[in-house]
Amino acid sequence: MKQSRYLVPGDYMADPSAHVFNGKVYIYPSHDWESGIPENDNGDHFNMKDYHVFSMEDVENGEVTDHGVVLQTEDIPWAGRQLWDCDVAYRNGKYYMYFPLKDQNDIFRIGVAISDKPEGPFIPEENPMKGSYSMDPAIWHDEDGEFYMYFGGLWGGQLQRYRNNKALECANLPEGDEPALCPKVAKLRGDMLEFAEEPRDLVILDENGKPLTAGDTKRRFFEASWMHKYNGKYYFSYSTGDTHLICYAIGDNPYGPFTYQGVILTPVEGWTTHHSIIEYKGKWYLFHHDSVPSGGKTWLRSMKVVELEYNQDGTIKTIEGTATK
Repeated sequence: MKQSRYLVPGDYMADPSAHVFNGKVYIYPSHDWESGIPENDNGDHFNMKDYHVFSMEDVENGEVTDHGVVLQTEDIPWAGRQLWDCDVAYRNGKYYMYFPLKDQNDIFRIGVAISDKPEGPFIPEENPMKGSYSMDPAIWHDEDGEFYMYFGGLWGGQLQRYRNNKALECANLPEGDEPALCPKVAKLRGDMLEFAEEPRDLVILDENGKPLTAGDTKRRFFEASWMHKYNGKYYFSYSTGDTHLICYAIGDNPYGPFTYQGVILTPVEGWTTHHSIIEYKGKWYLFHHDSVPSGGKTWLRSMKVVELEYNQDGTIKTIEGTATK
């Protein structure tokens, strides 16, 4: 089995979004700290308040550079609390950071911050993206030149509060044989500051071509969208949340539908599991986190990386997590 590597053992960084910019790997994680807020299913104990950026030229053995704080809640005009998982995209000489943050009504929106450099600092826009909601934005730059955002998360991520991009009077989480809630996908506008279209469902199908059900908790989407491409196919990967798996599904275009394929990462120590996947210098890597260094505290996570490998048929070899069996 391939050996994983903790990247920043001296601090608690989680939800790593990795990208290759200017020949280096840049990592955009969330930043855990001991806020003292009691743990609950809404994730209030994940009271992150700033972002750091990290870079390296050698994933397996090289030095990791911490570029320091690049954005914090007090910089953001519409801020309430909780800077959760972010992602960054490059277009026309600018780097765009997309971040989820609760506004002053405690509703998650997605904001944009801009920098001239991949290491920041990032300057936030005055307002969140129009029509944005929920959390975990992930950006895919397709070969056609377009950029797509994937987002959404259940429970504390508030996705169950919406249908057809409209807020519900009361949150509604499907159960049993009802269709599972879908992650969302939307093309971005040319200026990268707003959606170019209404977000739509990204449907994940089972082996019989039927949408996954809410009761299929080991396969249905919960949070942590990511997209990559391998041998001409689109790979949408995600976390199953309360069943603690990173799974993936394969499709033929950025919108899907996608057909479920299997497990990338088995459960890690700590409740959450969140990842990104990149190719760098001829190898593929899975960036993720666990809570081993903090003694299993779910709200103090440490980011790590391990090589990811494919089978000849294009399926991904399952990586064993750190959860105690």
